[in-house]
Amino acid sequence: MRSIPLRQLWFQVLIATLAGVALGHWAPSLGASLKPLGDGFIALIRMMIAPVIFCTVVHGIASARDMKSVGRLALRSLIYFEVVTILALVIGLVAVNLWQPGVGMNVDLTTLDTSAVDSYVATAREQSVVGYLLHIIPATFFSAFVEGEVLQVLFVSCLFGMAVAAMGEKGRPITDMLEHVSAAFFRIIHFLMYLSPIGAFGAMAFTVGKFGSATLASLGELILMFFAVCLVFTVVVLGTVARLVNVSLLRLLVYMRDEIVIVAATTSTETVLPRVIEKMEGAGCDERVVGFVVPAGYSFNLDGTCLYLTVVAVFLAQATNTPLDLWDQLALLAVLLLTSKGAAGVAGAAFVVLAATLGSTGTIPIASIAMILGIHRILAEGLTFVNLIGNCLAAVVLATWEGAIDRKKLRATIGRR
Repeated sequence: MRSIPLRQLWFQVLIATLAGVALGHWAPSLGASLKPLGDGFIALIRMMIAPVIFCTVVHGIASARDMKSVGRLALRSLIYFEVVTILALVIGLVAVNLWQPGVGMNVDLTTLDTSAVDSYVATAREQSVVGYLLHIIPATFFSAFVEGEVLQVLFVSCLFGMAVAAMGEKGRPITDMLEHVSAAFFRIIHFLMYLSPIGAFGAMAFTVGKFGSATLASLGELILMFFAVCLVFTVVVLGTVARLVNVSLLRLLVYMRDEIVIVAATTSTETVLPRVIEKMEGAGCDERVVGFVVPAGYSFNLDGTCLYLTVVAVFLAQATNTPLDLWDQLALLAVLLLTSKGAAGVAGAAFVVLAATLGSTGTIPIASIAMILGIHRILAEGLTFVNLIGNCLAAVVLATWEGAIDRKKLRATIGRR
């Protein structure tokens, strides 16, 4: 009989998460005060994201020495991202109309305390498509690293990688140096992962202690429905994609178990971004593909966030008795196709994008988002899981499409047998 995997990271994080739930439930004030533990761990990982992306992307592009392949990869990635996220938006819209979790709630907007969501609404009003695109360009080359914006770092990394590739043999010393520097950064990530149980404990204790179980009971149907939709999307859509590229979804979940548990505890996919890059390379995906697809996917391939946005938006309309006909919902879908691509690099990203979407359509009262503030982090458990698995699969899909995958490594890790 196999012993309990006490030394495995996923198990340690799971135990810490359960301990956080218990503490938050029985000592809510103490649990809420432990928020800095979770925030500190997330900050430590975010500190490493920019250098890891830069080294990986530059080394991958410079090693390829073929700019046509880089452009082709970018185009194919965007096509794949758009197709899958549209599927997520449509499935979320259909599911919430069939289930109708908000019907009968008859919420009176005058009874809602909207003060807690004012900062999110203010941030949402500052968002625009043009502003979002211009924001990809950093003020200076180095400010991208100072700000820690994933898309800005990816942008300057692609430029630098293409420049090194264009240098030919003169750029080889830079490529070799970045390979060694990248190894050092990944070693730091491994060190920081030892702190993940502490971060998970603090994050979960805060969530339960701050919002408690009363909120969960009052909006339990929405939570149940959303998790069911996430499960269906994962099994049906992502499962189908996995089969098409000869990947076992179950083996992928086992392979990424450490990252899944960490994401569940911290409700942040950023905490595992460097590890996802490393693990997908270990699964046989080419460094060039992983280095571009995974960071880009964190902004453009947010399947779980798309499910969240459609489900919650229509739920709020149902709960406040706001009429939404077919054309209203199609208009909502069109707006979400744009706003969902901005759900990264912003604190409370999905919540901010939800506010921006409601503000853009003007159909659903924006004040109604106060209803779900208390359960947002619980819903984030589902959306971050789907985002994580969706981006892992995206790396395999694009690597397969590019013919840049090691089938032997794939079979040994997540391939179908």
